[in-house]
Amino acid sequence: MPPATAFAEKLNEQIANEFAAHQQYVACAVYYDAEALPQLARFFYRQALEERGHAMMMVQFLLDTGAEVTTPGVDAPSSRFASIAEPIALALDQEQRVSTQINALAATAREAGDYSSEQFMQWFIKEQVEEVATMGGLLRVAERAGENAAAIEEYLAREHSGGEGGDPTAPQAAGSA
Repeated sequence: MPPATAFAEKLNEQIANEFAAHQQYVACAVYYDAEALPQLARFFYRQALEERGHAMMMVQFLLDTGAEVTTPGVDAPSSRFASIAEPIALALDQEQRVSTQINALAATAREAGDYSSEQFMQWFIKEQVEEVATMGGLLRVAERAGENAAAIEEYLAREHSGGEGGDPTAPQAAGSA
């Protein structure tokens, strides 16, 4: 059964938002790479891949439910930053905005009585709690460290080494099978 029309339209918009987040995180990673901050670059490159994955999960859901998928274009991301903390603050703002968007998607599904779509959104709600907490913590570390990039790099090496592995409860992404 296809998702409610209003939900499918908003999910297509969210796919664009997720691809825009992917691009923004690539821009942040490139900034850190150019500043010779490999831990920050690695962290943001991983975040970029995660956001792309979220978009592809949404694409797969629409495909699985017989809904139309639109492939969006995105605006150019911010790529010039005045401080080490600025991209992290931008990322936190972005994650908070995405949380609002995800909650609105779940509400749209619920209002339409589209319980399959509402259930699909539950994983993303959980994911956004984690994303906001991660970026908020990283921003607090960066603000305490000031321009002491080594302290931020050490924090990331210790706390976010990247060996977490995939979430077995995550929806399948288009193209991953």
